[in-house]
Amino acid sequence: MTSDFQNPRFAQAYARMSVLTDQRGAYEHRRRLLAGAEGRVIEIGAGNGLNFPHYPKAVTEVVAVEPDDTLRGLATAAARSAPVPVSVMAGHAEALPGPESDFDTAVVSLVLCSVPSQQRALAEIARVLVPGGRLCFYEHVRSANPLFALLEDAITPVWRRAAGGCHPNRDTLRAIERAGFEATESDRFTFSPQPFVPRTAHILGHARTTKP
Repeated sequence: MTSDFQNPRFAQAYARMSVLTDQRGAYEHRRRLLAGAEGRVIEIGAGNGLNFPHYPKAVTEVVAVEPDDTLRGLATAAARSAPVPVSVMAGHAEALPGPESDFDTAVVSLVLCSVPSQQRALAEIARVLVPGGRLCFYEHVRSANPLFALLEDAITPVWRRAAGGCHPNRDTLRAIERAGFEATESDRFTFSPQPFVPRTAHILGHARTTKP
């Protein structure tokens, strides 16, 4: 049920901030993220649809799943001008639509920080991907600096409540690999999404499911 994922105040703030985040560099991050997407795609946590303009012609269809009503409405509007067919639907990462092996590519973009369980979400993504299917990921992650990582641990309980469930201290690449994916490309870098916000660790890359 998506009723557990409604946070209209945060969603409205996110929609405003995401425009500036793209201007500060996330637009190019999204372009790199989706350059290798192909076939039938499922995008998990599509937000307000900022990824949609970047899908290449090799993509035949995008099924965009978003639990928050406010963001889903914005994504639905954005889908109308997307360069590939995009359908937006209600849903969440731990109960994805479709049978096993239904998609060629899965996309997660600044969403695995906020899912209740990375393990369950990644298991669902692996389920709906074809064998050898591609996972495109772009996430902010736990700092490699031990002192900064401890600070992230300390602020997570408060930050999670204030920022739509976001956990700044998750080691997402390790979670991806533990879920049965093999990273074929992974770039780690620091990025400040907003003015006066410290640069935090991010990862951007691609992985393949190893299921038979």
